[in-house]
Amino acid sequence: MIELENRAELAAQFEQIAADVLKAARAKGVTAAEVGINKGNGLSVEVRLGEVEKLQYHRDQGASITVYFGHKQGNASSNDFSKASLESALEAACRIARYTAEDAFNGLADAELMARDIPDLDLYHPWDMDADRAIEMALEAEHVARTHDPRISNSEGASVDSYAGMGIYANSNNFSGVSASTRHSLSCSVVAQENDSMQRDYWYSSACFPDGLESAPAVGREAAIRTVRRLNGRSLSTREVPVLYVPELARGLIGHLAGAISGGSQYRKASFLLDSLGKKVLPDFLQLREMPHLKRMLGSRAFDNEGVATQARDIVSDGVIQGYFLGSYSARKLGMKTTGNAGGNSNLILSDTQISFDDMLKQMGRGLMVTELIGSGINGITGDYSRGAAGFWVENGEIQYPVEEITIASNLKDMYLGIQAIGTDIDRRGSIHSGSILIDRMMVAGH
Repeated sequence: MIELENRAELAAQFEQIAADVLKAARAKGVTAAEVGINKGNGLSVEVRLGEVEKLQYHRDQGASITVYFGHKQGNASSNDFSKASLESALEAACRIARYTAEDAFNGLADAELMARDIPDLDLYHPWDMDADRAIEMALEAEHVARTHDPRISNSEGASVDSYAGMGIYANSNNFSGVSASTRHSLSCSVVAQENDSMQRDYWYSSACFPDGLESAPAVGREAAIRTVRRLNGRSLSTREVPVLYVPELARGLIGHLAGAISGGSQYRKASFLLDSLGKKVLPDFLQLREMPHLKRMLGSRAFDNEGVATQARDIVSDGVIQGYFLGSYSARKLGMKTTGNAGGNSNLILSDTQISFDDMLKQMGRGLMVTELIGSGINGITGDYSRGAAGFWVENGEIQYPVEEITIASNLKDMYLGIQAIGTDIDRRGSIHSGSILIDRMMVAGH
């Protein structure tokens, strides 16, 4: 089993180390200081063609110290928790700060925003699994995939990963917060061939608790089904048609929106949604909500990287932007207040329109269902969007044949406003939860 032994003792040790570092920092005359400490254990197994290719146990730990002399900032880190190593890292951080230019926006988050009532989000669930069982699971997933269809000709392997970690963030605003979490995953990727057509695809499952994972046979079977159905793909002539993004790709569309309304993009004026607070960016029927305190979700957290309490809030309400994603630095640059998003967002939930995937196909009627995107042709400043793609052509609401070697293009602002429906087939494997997204029209071009 991959877990952290004596979690209570480890938490107490971290709290003592953090308190000692902050005390030593004050003795050096710093205006403010913060320290982050983490430790984790993991197991990774990879198999291919029935043989074990990798079995790796890994342990990691680190401490990061940041100090401020007024608005001068210095940071240093150490992988060694000994008193001498931490003292050396603190000295280095102070030295860097003294030679760094003043930045009026530097500093800790405001003391009154610190998380004082930290909820238990039930994120720590070690997996009762040893290396032999992990290998067995990976082999089972790959075997099911390879034997699912005679056209499966090769394998890129299957893997099982398990990780348990604990961390503390503490600062001179009298904040100290400990968090512990686990992450487990199972994946499989195979190759299929028929005549001159060769394709690969994969599937994976991930969760913070073992019972949240799909079974090894289910992951292997899905990987095989997804691979075989892509055989004998065709290209398409240039046309403008509706496009349906499957959930695992739909998350990326919402990720582009989140990036455009992040504090960094806003204060650098490098966003296609610049100054978009109070402006309509999605259709009236859509809501985007951040919910950091959902139990047992990989994107959940009680406080951000600066100790600021996270809270549920509306990001987009009835299609209108209600708030940005801000840490204290970007908030100060913009003359705003941090939103508890130092380090990113936590569980973005896109509302669905209570329509199943099959009904979305029917609603689309004729168009392109996208299952893979290639390359990253996205201009974050203009919103121009052009990416290689593969998927399936749909006629009369039914999938007809696979397509490949095509490019889809539009502008993200037009794509967001052109959303017609969000499916109930929600993918919850990351920090963005979305169902399939149907967009009214995009340019599709063959090669």
